[in-house]
Amino acid sequence: MPIRWSRTSPQLALTPALLITAVAFIGAIGWTVYMSLTRSRRFAEYEIDWSEWGRQYERLFKDNGWQISLQNLVILGIGSTLAIAFGFVLAALIDREKRGEGFFRTVFLYPLAVSLIVTGVAWRWMFNPSFGVQKFLHSIGLTFIDFDWLSHADTAMYGIILAYIWQGSGFYMALMLAGLKSINSEIWSAARLDGVSVWRLYVEIIIPMMKFTFLTCAILLSLGVVKAYDVVVAMTNGGPGQATWVPGYFTINAYWAKSNLGYASAAAVIMLLITAALFLPLALLTVLRERARQAAAQ
Repeated sequence: MPIRWSRTSPQLALTPALLITAVAFIGAIGWTVYMSLTRSRRFAEYEIDWSEWGRQYERLFKDNGWQISLQNLVILGIGSTLAIAFGFVLAALIDREKRGEGFFRTVFLYPLAVSLIVTGVAWRWMFNPSFGVQKFLHSIGLTFIDFDWLSHADTAMYGIILAYIWQGSGFYMALMLAGLKSINSEIWSAARLDGVSVWRLYVEIIIPMMKFTFLTCAILLSLGVVKAYDVVVAMTNGGPGQATWVPGYFTINAYWAKSNLGYASAAAVIMLLITAALFLPLALLTVLRERARQAAAQ
């Protein structure tokens, strides 16, 4: 007997996924927001004192650790943009030199196959002055070089940024390479005939044509930076002192170390707002430009 499909069949097929999303995603967000309004400690308390409903948020923004976390978030975000820049340079080099493209693409993508925990541990070893890069440099006479970044509060965040760049450059290289492949080859030929330098070609033509690729990379980078946690734990565990605290680390620490569910929930809500503030404008800009492009094509 043939199966009859109705107009509601796709909606029915999507119902389980929508229910799971509603419970696991939207429900979890709602529960976290509710907890942030309570005085919950280790276990949840569902009674809200409406005279002090903003108490957790007031404490949060007066907390010096939270201020440090937000500052480090900005530093990590700005520093990690170098991963996009390096990814574009690598993609441009691979795209121009066709020989060995598969090999180099695999090599540069390899760090992406390693989890951030493993990446953090590996870089923590490299920064270790007893057997890391500094030990090697000192053994060959370069004793003036200090590569013990993780032990100093003013350089520890730069060590984390370096690990982020190493881990993410290959991923952004793959995205950039896909963008370069989509550019019409006649543009390259016309540029050669006109005698346009490679620098001007990339700056004035190629990069503007790849603005959507750069925008995609920026969205993905911003989401990764806001939820940064594992690489910080693996490399410094937030130290020295509070020098490498980020919002993700602060939130987890507020619950597990301070046993304060309401306080941790307030920090998580602010993280969600930061993510929305970064993601929604970029996503909206992408949608509007894509619609404009489709309208121009018609």
